Amino acid sequence: MSPDPRPLVVIGGAIHPDGQALLEQHARVIVCNEEAEAPFVKVAAEADGILLRTRPAGSESLVQSCPKLRVIGRHGAGLDIVDIPAATKHGVAVVHAPGGNAQAVAEHALMLMLVCVKRTLLVDKATRAGDWAARGGGNTELFGKTLGIVGVGNIGRRVATFAGAIGMRVLAYDKYVPADEVRRRGAEPVERLEALLPQVDILTCHTPLTAETRGMINDTTLGLMKKGAIYVNTSRGPVQQERAVFEALTRGHLASAGIDVFEDEPSSTDNPLFNLPNVVVSSHVAGVTQEARRAISLQVAGEMLRVLRGEKPEVLVNPDVWPRLGRRR
Repeated sequence: MSPDPRPLVVIGGAIHPDGQALLEQHARVIVCNEEAEAPFVKVAAEADGILLRTRPAGSESLVQSCPKLRVIGRHGAGLDIVDIPAATKHGVAVVHAPGGNAQAVAEHALMLMLVCVKRTLLVDKATRAGDWAARGGGNTELFGKTLGIVGVGNIGRRVATFAGAIGMRVLAYDKYVPADEVRRRGAEPVERLEALLPQVDILTCHTPLTAETRGMINDTTLGLMKKGAIYVNTSRGPVQQERAVFEALTRGHLASAGIDVFEDEPSSTDNPLFNLPNVVVSSHVAGVTQEARRAISLQVAGEMLRVLRGEKPEVLVNPDVWPRLGRRR
């Protein structure tokens, strides 16, 4: 029997069955659950394509260890786990699925805001204990409040739409989106983060993790916010300095926070934020819905297959690589 001529794709962990089925129509597929790089590379050494979820990262050493590699797919929108310059240097295309989970994350961010202003955790706990004192007041409304959005891309623009429908004033800071486009996306543009923060009742982050955004939410920036403001983050954990968020909450400068992402994940169970009654947390699940998993897997699988067929993908992160795809340095 002659060997299977189809390209080999190694998937770093399970994806939605529809995405895997699409890959399997055109490629040999291996699902590898190894999260450490060395054992993963043993499986992926002959791969033409690698689809990464969270671990291992798409490091230069991983790329170098897979000499046949032509494409790295990122299962999601974020690219912080892929060394893009290294992939480009070694002739490897990088594709991802921007917007695939945007609706899911935007809904989750809105949910966190509502849980904070309605004191949902406190009221739920009290009600289960037979304590109806929460009816005495303390809850507030989103209507009429000012929302600040950091990053008005696929997710942020949806959050702006939700907030506008509720009756919030929506401001946004995104240095990479022109002011007129920010307005078209449903928000009033603010040129500097430092000018945005003092105006908002709620701040929500929807920015990628870059050298520029790492640690952006810190003692200084939190100190610019109103006393009693609410902080929400469904983007990337290292965008915030958790110690600074914790201190702002315990000092009463922040009223509450809704946090889906952490500096280290999985976050330790003794994370001080977990002990605060005015914090609602979730385990980086904002974008993990059935609908989003399917959309992401189909999008990134399709993009990878285009590269493997020699067709330029619709979303190519490193377009400079295309003229020399597969040429190693």
